[in-house]
Amino acid sequence: MKNILEYLEQSSRQYFTKVAFTDENREMTYGECVECSQKVGTTLLELNHKRKPIAVLMDKNVESLSCFFGVVYSGNFYVVIDSFMPKDRIEKIFETLQPIALISDYQHQELATSLHETVYFYEDMMKSDIDNEKLGLIRKQMIDTDPLYALFTSGSTGVPKGAVLSHRNVINYASWYKDTFEITENTEFGSQTPFYFSMSVSDVYSTIMSGATLHILPKKLFSFPIKLIEYMNEKKVNTIYWVPSALCIVANLKVLDYLMLEHVDKVLFAGEVMPTKQLNYWRQKLPNAMYANLFGPTETTDICTYYIVDREFKDDEVLPIGKACDNTDVFLLDENNCEVLGNQEGELCVRGSFLALGYYNNDEKTKEAFVQNPLNKAYPEVIYRTGDLVKYNDKGELIYITRKDFQIKHMGYRIELGEIEAAVNSLEKIQSCAVIFDEIKDKIVLIYTGKIDDKGIMDGVSHKIPHYMHPNVIVKTKLMPYNQNGKIDRKWLKGHYEEMGGK
Repeated sequence: MKNILEYLEQSSRQYFTKVAFTDENREMTYGECVECSQKVGTTLLELNHKRKPIAVLMDKNVESLSCFFGVVYSGNFYVVIDSFMPKDRIEKIFETLQPIALISDYQHQELATSLHETVYFYEDMMKSDIDNEKLGLIRKQMIDTDPLYALFTSGSTGVPKGAVLSHRNVINYASWYKDTFEITENTEFGSQTPFYFSMSVSDVYSTIMSGATLHILPKKLFSFPIKLIEYMNEKKVNTIYWVPSALCIVANLKVLDYLMLEHVDKVLFAGEVMPTKQLNYWRQKLPNAMYANLFGPTETTDICTYYIVDREFKDDEVLPIGKACDNTDVFLLDENNCEVLGNQEGELCVRGSFLALGYYNNDEKTKEAFVQNPLNKAYPEVIYRTGDLVKYNDKGELIYITRKDFQIKHMGYRIELGEIEAAVNSLEKIQSCAVIFDEIKDKIVLIYTGKIDDKGIMDGVSHKIPHYMHPNVIVKTKLMPYNQNGKIDRKWLKGHYEEMGGK
């Protein structure tokens, strides 16, 4: 198969009346999903464009999924716009994207019409008649390297970058994900991550490939973890793929001491470092579940390496990120573009069919990250430089060290902020933490939540990291700020830590 819609249609033929997607308000069967998507696609045919971006501005619900697929039916590619995203960021994305249209719903009518002159509303599109003949003609012209979607990630210059992923990228990646983690028609996903975050791609596309069911977990329930567990039990969720921050909410509050997850047997995570202490809580409570640490950027569809947890880890040990996914190759380069061997650290580089096409309307950034393989002088071969520093352990597993831009120079030493975070996170009474560096004041700043004081932290880390890596400023906070992807918002902390009491 060369088009992702073929998998959706195949599952629809096989599981026509089976529920494909649910949210807190409704369910959508495979048959309904195809019908709604084709109505959206038929409506968009009047634009008379192919391979152009169409933005979708809706809440995370089942209707938004049929809009994504509907855009693809029209021969174009979709871009997810979060309805809670600041308007100025949407406008920055639109400056680069120049979408030919915007899809929204009546709920977001005012915002949508202020953003674009060509707006389609989902409620109106559902009144369209499906034109199978025209949709068929569009399909015949599509190939597997056509773009399927673009996801906008943060840019170091403040301008978002839109990674463009093709049908081939997603088919190859989702097939690996489905096979590796045994996603079948019996899988019931509990979806936590937003649709504009690459982790959701794994859930959504492995679902339609296998005839599984995906349950959109209401975001508000993560503030009421007992209600979250009740909801998951009610939906019989058996597979989750969450950011570590979400897993840590359950672990830090010891929610599973009071109410057990009755069906979960796969716990997958990615997006940031998973603290081993909180993982051990999950493993203690759900000892028979599969646990896997997945690692990779949006530019590799979602993941390029993975580690299925196969042994015990102490609270202060670091989880490996494992090995390359099937049909993907990873290797390490040093600052001189030479391959790093042995146990030395280097930048993780990736080649293979998971690699994005590049950044939309951003030739400069594309050429910086998607480069000719310096180890291959014989023919054109593009690799992606992740910007992540890693090394191999004595078991031949990759270990994540830090981002290249997390590496600082302090007191004459090169320091990885991630190493300090790992040391602090391993302390018993720490719930969560972030370490930032104030270049102007040359200070390492630790912000944390937990039932411990500054002296307890300094005593604890003194046995784990050298003196020159000790925090110069410690700030205790009741709540850690998170960005829209569910990760700790380090950028915000860097600008506000002094207001929080740090000097």
